[in-house]
Amino acid sequence: MIPYFELVSFQIGPFTVYVWGLLVALGLLAGTWAAGRLAKERGLDPKVFWDVAGIAAAAGIVGGRLLHVVLYAPAHYLAHPAEIVALWDGGISITGSLIAAALAVFLFLRRRRLDVLHHLDTAFFGLPLGYAIGRVGCFLIHDHPGTLTHFLLGVRYPDGTVRHDLGLYEALSGAGLFAVFLVLRRRQAKPPAYVIAFLLWYGVARFLLDFLRAADARYAGLTPAQYVAALMAVGGAAWAWRQWRARKPTR
Repeated sequence: MIPYFELVSFQIGPFTVYVWGLLVALGLLAGTWAAGRLAKERGLDPKVFWDVAGIAAAAGIVGGRLLHVVLYAPAHYLAHPAEIVALWDGGISITGSLIAAALAVFLFLRRRRLDVLHHLDTAFFGLPLGYAIGRVGCFLIHDHPGTLTHFLLGVRYPDGTVRHDLGLYEALSGAGLFAVFLVLRRRQAKPPAYVIAFLLWYGVARFLLDFLRAADARYAGLTPAQYVAALMAVGGAAWAWRQWRARKPTR
């Protein structure tokens, strides 16, 4: 079992640094750096991806907050509408962030008249690295406790119970996917390899992991993220099938 330890914030002189926000920011930087490295290999302009990162971050905050408000705690925010903008109190759905960020980046690339598929696929290369680092922040503040367990990676909480910690599991999932991406990079995978791999991996992993969550909102037994994850997995599988069919030699 993993002993419980918590790191919410620390002081640098008169300034309070919040660990979750710091790791999300570091994840964004690391993911953008990785995408920029791949961009050079693919003959794309790495500077574009720093613009993409800013747009994705802004859209992700708005989209993640809106999905959280509408699907995870609608009654609370109807009763306390002023708290909708209180991001410092927490409450961002990563699923909503991914949807909003992907849409915003797609529109940005279209407006710049860039090759959407190649740029989007390259941007996705850095996504699991950034995701893994950000989820370490979730683990350190333990904002996603899971159900009771005897699993080796269970965390012993202060009340003596041992629980799954979804922040840890999703950080490991992101790291695992980035390892797969590094293998694909060595094999010089072509677009849309990274997009498809992300849709399949994240879709399946998030759908299964959410069954371990202790307190998320559920509709017909599933969390909002599970519905989106299922669509992602199915969409990724269908896209992979189409790619395979297109490359299959005809006889």
